[in-house]
Amino acid sequence: MKKLLVLLALVTTQVFAWEQRPNFPVENCRVHSPYGFAQTQKQAVPLCREGYLVAYDQSAKIPVYVAYTLLPQNALGCFPRTNAFVADQNVQNSARPDDYAGTGYDKGHAAPDGDLSWSQQVEYESFLMTNMYPQHGSLNRGIWKLLETSVRGWAVQQNQAFTIYIGALYTGSEKRIGSGVLVPESYYKIVVNNNTGAAAGWMFPHKAPYGNLGNDLTKFRAPINGIEQAAGVKFAFPANARELPPGGEWPVDFGALTNAKRAKCGKAE
Repeated sequence: MKKLLVLLALVTTQVFAWEQRPNFPVENCRVHSPYGFAQTQKQAVPLCREGYLVAYDQSAKIPVYVAYTLLPQNALGCFPRTNAFVADQNVQNSARPDDYAGTGYDKGHAAPDGDLSWSQQVEYESFLMTNMYPQHGSLNRGIWKLLETSVRGWAVQQNQAFTIYIGALYTGSEKRIGSGVLVPESYYKIVVNNNTGAAAGWMFPHKAPYGNLGNDLTKFRAPINGIEQAAGVKFAFPANARELPPGGEWPVDFGALTNAKRAKCGKAE
């Protein structure tokens, strides 16, 4: 029994113990925001990772926004999910995993682990708490997850790169949890096809009483300029950008996506 406990301890250490590295220079993150960096009304600390860019609000302890570009060859990564949530050593006021304990909120990824499993380091960095939002499970494990999976499907099945912007709507007066982590009342995502310039935006409510939002993404489509105005963020887009009408998004075959993941990695998500 003692040998088993020691073995489990070693396995746990191997999974969760990883060395945080310093931020890359912000200019390195132009690969994640290829049309230029967003302009924000809120004060934010830029954090450049190998897999994504964060503009982090230290007072709210959540991102103002996150940006990354998903390449088709990276959309079906095989590194397993670690759940290695950890405070970010690169900021003075990072949220901590225990801020969420007993609150009823998930540690919801901005840049999703499923899009960042193409490298062990990138997968680890997806679990930094500066990449997290407090999200009720009905959103995080529901239609939000559906949109994340859809983005991977679009990248793989269109065989094209997509730039994704993720953020939240908040004023600063909302409910807080733990050591002061703000709970936004809406979340949004903007997706841009880097080949065609086609773009689409979604906005999801996040207010009590929380409930299942269903699986119809079209219901939550929102004009991109409306999202920007509400969020106080001005994003950059390609010269040929055009906004798709609701229902005009790219198709995705989820069964084929699952099979492609299984064929590449030996298992599905």
